[in-house]
Amino acid sequence: MDIAITGSGGLIGKALVSALQARGDRILSLTRSADRARTDNDAVFWSPHDGEIDTAGLDGIDAVIHLAGEPIAEKRWTDAQKRELLSSRTDGTTLISKTLAGLARPPQTLLSASAIGYYGDTGQNLVDESSPPGTDFLADICVAWEAATGAAEDAGIRTAHLRTGIVQSTRGGALAKQLLPFKLGLGGKVLPGTQWISWITIDDEVGAILHALDTPEVSGPVNLVAPNPVTNADYASTLGKVLHRPTFIIPLFGPKLLFGSELAESLLKTSQRVGDGVLSATGYKFTHTNLVDALRSIIDAGG
Repeated sequence: MDIAITGSGGLIGKALVSALQARGDRILSLTRSADRARTDNDAVFWSPHDGEIDTAGLDGIDAVIHLAGEPIAEKRWTDAQKRELLSSRTDGTTLISKTLAGLARPPQTLLSASAIGYYGDTGQNLVDESSPPGTDFLADICVAWEAATGAAEDAGIRTAHLRTGIVQSTRGGALAKQLLPFKLGLGGKVLPGTQWISWITIDDEVGAILHALDTPEVSGPVNLVAPNPVTNADYASTLGKVLHRPTFIIPLFGPKLLFGSELAESLLKTSQRVGDGVLSATGYKFTHTNLVDALRSIIDAGG
């Protein structure tokens, strides 16, 4: 297949491109570099903030996988940063969606990134793809993000919203940030410790995206999470066990000073117990379903 990808340089994008190329697919990377687009036959220019995209480069492709968006936890949530987090998702998604809808030969499939932040704080309740959205900032972002694919859906393009959980990889994301303090024996749970974490390994994240790409009945929201979420306390103790290090109770004031109260609370205290309903119902076979085995595999392999 000929597949266009945004966000191909990110943690998930890099791993996905490698997997797609390994099976023989041709990848077109959407790039903000006009110079690269002119000199690379496998690059297509776009500028989401300016509303510009090379439509000719997308005509006749088989699928688009749209992963681009400002990282959630890289900067403090100032008002300006919160606007950027929203616009980097809705502007790009709207541009992609409207462009694909207007092509003479549109793709059959659009897979568009989203996140389990859609559900907000679920407490101890297990939610699935049919559950309503939450009411916090990240939930509002996800609702707007998913709504931005409307033009593609209206044009009859099969569209799936990839509601990704906490991706486990040593190359980036939450686990990579936690490894050093845990290796130093300074990691642990954040009280109350009963908040749920819905995780997925980078291998299964990529595998689930390929499954969504190849499975025609997959459309609408799809939770990209492993079948067995864990509590914050269980996650901390498991990571400590895998690294052979003790774990402690981590006070929240440190992360609040570093990231600001709203971001720290959202990342560390929000409970998200999310089920893998659509993936299991459509036959996806997970590589990792057990956290301890998953972490051992990832850390041993450096993946």
